[in-house]
Amino acid sequence: MKIEIVNAVDNTLYLAVQRLIPQLSTTAKIPNIDELKAIVSSQACHLFIVKNSESEEIIGILTLALLRVPTGIRGWMEEIIVDANARGCGAGEALCRAAIEFAWASGAITIDLTSRPSRDTANRLYQKLGFKLR
Repeated sequence: MKIEIVNAVDNTLYLAVQRLIPQLSTTAKIPNIDELKAIVSSQACHLFIVKNSESEEIIGILTLALLRVPTGIRGWMEEIIVDANARGCGAGEALCRAAIEFAWASGAITIDLTSRPSRDTANRLYQKLGFKLR
């Protein structure tokens, strides 16, 4: 697996996002290419991808927002999605660890995320990574 922070939007990324978002939520709005470019160009947002080392296919995404507030920098992880065909190989954990490391290195004093209680596997991973249920 290879983890990258996206610096530019191309058709491969756009198609991967179109494929992955419905796997998180069938009702979620899929960003168009301009919206995706706005995310990638935002100073507060960092879009992480994980690729299959052999095929170079994007098999997962994660968005990390870093917000400066009066008390410091706060991190927020969102849209953590691993393709259903690639689950169980450690891609989600690798994505999360990369984002967490980046957030701490960027000066974050907290990192939060939300997850539905029904996402048992994801919630076990988040707890394994040190997140506490609130």
